[in-house]
Amino acid sequence: MEKSLKSVSINYGLYLGLILSAFTIIAYAVNIELLVNFWIMILLLPLLAIVFGIISSAKSKSILGGFMSFKQAFSSYFITVAIGIIISTLVTIILFSFIDPDAAAMLQEIGMEKARALMERFGAPESEIEKAMAQAAEQDAMGISTQLLNIAKGLIFYAVIGLIVALIMKKKDPNEA
Repeated sequence: MEKSLKSVSINYGLYLGLILSAFTIIAYAVNIELLVNFWIMILLLPLLAIVFGIISSAKSKSILGGFMSFKQAFSSYFITVAIGIIISTLVTIILFSFIDPDAAAMLQEIGMEKARALMERFGAPESEIEKAMAQAAEQDAMGISTQLLNIAKGLIFYAVIGLIVALIMKKKDPNEA
């Protein structure tokens, strides 16, 4: 990959990581419950990562004069998203594993309460709710191993989206053989 494509991807990845990290830190300082808000954590933040990946691919395509291979499009997208997600996760690990582990316990408790309420709203049997709560209590949602596993799962998800983005963004140069 050309150096300019790498630098574009890295820069957008750093911007994404900074924005996601800033959100985590601001939510921690202002209202920690934002970090277990379904709409923010499931829709808004992944959407932000996808948008940054698309912008990075589009910028790379413009640098290449409007023509880009599938590999270049995917690489530009994925490098951006991977850097952003890794930076954000490292900030989360530092914040909740080293700086304030008590906040991690509070988030787990809040998350369990929200999960219980959701299960009750959908009419789940009490035995299933108790079983799910017991499993959730055993997990350390903000622990290092859980966060690293979440990175891996997230990168797989974003790679699939990146394949679609690369298919859309690629454009063969008609002057090349």
